[in-house]
Amino acid sequence: HRMLEPAFYLKDQVRIICRENRSTEAFMGDLAVHAVDVVLADAPAGPGASVRAFSHPLGECGLAFFAEPTLAKTCRRGFPHSLNGVPFLMPGSDSTLRRALNQWFDSHDIRPQIRAELDDAALAKILGEAGLGVFAAPDVIEKEVRQRYKVHVVGRTKEITQRFFAISAERKIKHPAVVAICEVARKHIFS
Repeated sequence: HRMLEPAFYLKDQVRIICRENRSTEAFMGDLAVHAVDVVLADAPAGPGASVRAFSHPLGECGLAFFAEPTLAKTCRRGFPHSLNGVPFLMPGSDSTLRRALNQWFDSHDIRPQIRAELDDAALAKILGEAGLGVFAAPDVIEKEVRQRYKVHVVGRTKEITQRFFAISAERKIKHPAVVAICEVARKHIFS
């Protein structure tokens, strides 16, 4: 609760749209016509963006791997090679995380058994909690993931770095709710 206090006071001024099935580029038009004030993304706005957009870094973190307790225990020893042949819940093929995981698995000669490809990170956590496979999430939310989904950590890596950005049409963010979101991210999540 403490982390969200600044945004709490601005709740009547904030409209949140969560669409994991749209690419960051698909939101650029909404940003240009001020249908949205900010796009939170795991990559900066591309140089070929159709509108003028500014990427404001929020922070970066490593990656943690989770599974239900029994599967986590069997995968912990010998991590990351213990993931070879293990059921895995992969992010969708268009995601930045999926590309990073594919490269990481290749560099370690690991071939997990892909059980599902999911664009919805919350669904991956629910399926992981149900024991359908190992899943990955940013290490900065490790405690929340463990508590909410009753899963255990299999292992962690800093070899995969996830970066997060607030993309706006403004060079300097002025909207009070967006300022609050950025401050909370920088000071409390990625500090």
